[in-house]
Amino acid sequence: MAKDTSNFIILLLICVLWPLLAVNQQKLLDWDALEIKLINQYGENSGKRLRAWQAVLNDQTLSTELDKLKRVNRFFNLLNFVDDVPLWGKKDYWATPLEFIGANAGDCEDFSIAKYFSLLSMGISEEKMRITYVKALTLNQYHMVLAYYPTPNAVPLILDNINGKILPADQRKDLIPVYSFNGENLWLSKAKGQGKLAGKSSRLKSWNKLRERFNNTELGKPLYIP
Repeated sequence: MAKDTSNFIILLLICVLWPLLAVNQQKLLDWDALEIKLINQYGENSGKRLRAWQAVLNDQTLSTELDKLKRVNRFFNLLNFVDDVPLWGKKDYWATPLEFIGANAGDCEDFSIAKYFSLLSMGISEEKMRITYVKALTLNQYHMVLAYYPTPNAVPLILDNINGKILPADQRKDLIPVYSFNGENLWLSKAKGQGKLAGKSSRLKSWNKLRERFNNTELGKPLYIP
């Protein structure tokens, strides 16, 4: 599916700037303008999905981080799984959360990335989260999930679009970790512990491409992405 990148400048800027100001940034967004952008690009229902996402991000009843995990995981798992080629016309395309919501579809990378950025904007530290590449044994294929570490040495909780129930990693015998990353670092997984630090997350080609799409804007200003 061909995309006119100029249509996404404002949308991509929003995804980049949120981690800087977390929850407070949400109050500054022009949700009406975003809704118009999405509707023009994807149709009427995309605006409703945007407003539903806004309600999730601003839900003041979510008093604990676990509450936020459950709410975000449940929201995005309602979207449809579609492979990159029929959806985006590319073999390996990592969509922004707004593209994912607009299209109402994405693959496992898109689910994980959208959950990661949403939880960042809801105040959860990036140090507690890692986007994790795994081997899904039941599917016999590689897969991506979001891992949440309540404490640095804890067994992480897994947010997954295959199994909607958030479970500790040691209860997901169907998943074999390969590597994980967040905004700063890349880890190679091992049998026990969190894995061996393997450098900056910028070593990942697809993550670099996602950053470039965020940063290559008409403003010509360097933007922060975690």
